[in-house]
Amino acid sequence: MILVCIPARDEERTIANVIIKSKRHADKVVVCDDGSSDMTGEIAKELGAEVIRNPSAGGYGAALALLFERAAQIGPDAMVTLDADGQHNPDDIPALTKPILEKQADIVIGSRFLSGNGAARAYRKIGIKAITRMTVKMSGLQLTDAQSGFRAYSRAAILRAAPVELGMAASTEILLRANEEKLRVLEVPTHVKYKDLQTSAHNPLYHALDVVIGTLKFVSLRHPLLFYGAAGLVVVVSGLLYGYFTIQEYAALEKPITNIALLSMAVITSGILLLFMAIILFTLTSLIKEYATYPPSENLQTDQQS
Repeated sequence: MILVCIPARDEERTIANVIIKSKRHADKVVVCDDGSSDMTGEIAKELGAEVIRNPSAGGYGAALALLFERAAQIGPDAMVTLDADGQHNPDDIPALTKPILEKQADIVIGSRFLSGNGAARAYRKIGIKAITRMTVKMSGLQLTDAQSGFRAYSRAAILRAAPVELGMAASTEILLRANEEKLRVLEVPTHVKYKDLQTSAHNPLYHALDVVIGTLKFVSLRHPLLFYGAAGLVVVVSGLLYGYFTIQEYAALEKPITNIALLSMAVITSGILLLFMAIILFTLTSLIKEYATYPPSENLQTDQQS
């Protein structure tokens, strides 16, 4: 069974075309209407798609999370996600699902750049490539388009790579989770249409910051000692250098430099706080992982009582 999932907000102009073309290659289409103020949900329902409504307009990641949840309930052989604005070509769906159905991959990404069709505006193309490089560095995956929303997922990926991020960082989060879960990720070339598309509602700078901050948050919670601990050590060393300079100046001038001394203490205190944060987060994440791996036995109390 092929399931197509479409997150959508205010896409009444294009949603019909996307659903009709998707149904050629899918057994079922599910649309998440993420707080639309137009007829997006009604059009999708009239065309036979199942519609999940999110009245709070939680964002792209929230819509994806609802679609992953619904897909887990349905249990398809492959789930495909694509944008509702018409930029993705639903006729590429078989190319994405083939490696999933043939058990060659768990996540297949439709890359705009493998086909030579990544003709986005220059600033957007630069942003996508920068975010992709960051994702490659953090995940170790070899990718060309980490921000593509045109993807196919296996049953394992549906259950183990569902996003938590509410915003645009969800696309990157899924890939980081995939690497963490040892899921196989593959890219295939796809065709993208930018001409005649409405301008994205997301400010490109806001979009980029949202993705970067969300990605850093994910990594920091997975590796707190490296993320916060290393930063804390650097800050503490910087504060100690300021302090050493203050002592040297005092020895030479026999007069304290109050402003540098205060700066030194503030920097050292900040570094120590970062180190404590690293230790606390590491302890908490370790306990959570241990609890998830070895949940308490429900029979333990019964055995003791007996």
